[in-house]
Amino acid sequence: MPFRESSPVEERIALFRAYDSGAFSAAELCRRYGISRDVFYVWKRRRDSGEARWFEERSRAPGRCPHAVPPSMVAAIVAMRQRFARFGPKKIKARLALDAPDVAWPAASTIGDILKREGLVTALPRRRKPVEQGTIVAGSDVPNGEWAIDFKGWFRTADGRRCDPLTVSDTASRYLIAAHITPPTHAGVKAALETVFGEIGLPEAIRSDNGPPFGSTGAGGLSRLSVWFLRLGIAPRFIPPASPQDNGRHERMHRTLKAETACLPAYDRKQQQARFDIFRAAYNEQRPHEALGQTPPASHWWPPIRRLPARIEEPWYDPDHEVRRVRTDGTIKWRGERVFIGEALIGEVIGLLEQERGGHLVCFCGRDLGLIDAAVRFHRFAPPRARLRCAMEPDNVDGQ
Repeated sequence: MPFRESSPVEERIALFRAYDSGAFSAAELCRRYGISRDVFYVWKRRRDSGEARWFEERSRAPGRCPHAVPPSMVAAIVAMRQRFARFGPKKIKARLALDAPDVAWPAASTIGDILKREGLVTALPRRRKPVEQGTIVAGSDVPNGEWAIDFKGWFRTADGRRCDPLTVSDTASRYLIAAHITPPTHAGVKAALETVFGEIGLPEAIRSDNGPPFGSTGAGGLSRLSVWFLRLGIAPRFIPPASPQDNGRHERMHRTLKAETACLPAYDRKQQQARFDIFRAAYNEQRPHEALGQTPPASHWWPPIRRLPARIEEPWYDPDHEVRRVRTDGTIKWRGERVFIGEALIGEVIGLLEQERGGHLVCFCGRDLGLIDAAVRFHRFAPPRARLRCAMEPDNVDGQ
């Protein structure tokens, strides 16, 4: 094995034992161990100096640093941090400059290094940014090809109680499927949708924003609610963050809903719900819609064919997938390691497909969630961001 300057100490000791035997010249040993004559004589001088541990590497750190922060300045920085425990490096520097403006205090980055060195900063674990999957052009010109769901901004009824209207509409026909006061929680929304799905049927996709309970910052943007959608064969479609225009038809309906039912709220939630029910009937059956040629939405909508199943089957994966069930802590066991996938998938069965370039693609119900690399690290995918307008739709999205 060729000798390198950073080789183990046994190599260096063996080198000079062979040299002391007289059987080899310095040139022969240099060729055998793959080192230069300069390196050989550096180690020889260290050995001949009588140094006890001549064969060990020496630190390459400089003996002194002329730019090091003086101990008195370090003490002042530490004292300021202890005085103001929530101050970061920038605020500490500013506070020190106020107290002693004539002193050339170190940069905020240097103050941060000092705080770390003194154990006064606890590093927070950074979550890796999800891998972007790009955008998809979404929307549907067929009834029940896509529904939109959202909460109309909450308000209080006259009795002071909070009111959160959950609304569901059909993207193609603009038909208002539901407008119901619902708690903005996973349990509340799921219960409301179970009623809708049971009475009407299932759409092919549901468009929503990225916030809870519809979406999350986890793998694929999935929440427990969108995981349930996938189990039902409904594709969750998330609009880009802070882009309500990509759910513009639904948002425009909210404006009309507010103007006709909530500018002066009802006395209590029961009366407010009655207003929503009256509005929904008039909006669907009586009110002409500009984007529909001044015809009401009810003339363009019909109930979906797919019905809510009595029992939801577990997802099926091709034979080339390895299957794992997500544990109660959101992890799976993979190659002897515990890999965190996401809390939204607890109890669910996922598939892992080996990739030609290495790693395994993590899938759930046809949705790609992320990639486990060769180092057994999970890189979660961001959800595909759905856009509202299709290339074939020339009509006015906002027309009401």
